[in-house]
Amino acid sequence: MGMDKQMIEVELKAPQIEYLEEMAKKYAISDIGKALRCLVDHARSEPDQERFLFEVIRCINC
Repeated sequence: MGMDKQMIEVELKAPQIEYLEEMAKKYAISDIGKALRCLVDHARSEPDQERFLFEVIRCINC
């Protein structure tokens, strides 16, 4: 892969952070940043799911 990583600031709510921490632990991922990158990479690999990911309104944290 060899792509350089860049630091960014992302606002997440506590349950979102907890979820990333749980998934990192469950799947032996080094940190939540890597877990988040896994989610982004998966989304990028499924372009036919883009509308489902970004247009469907989910109020899990409302």
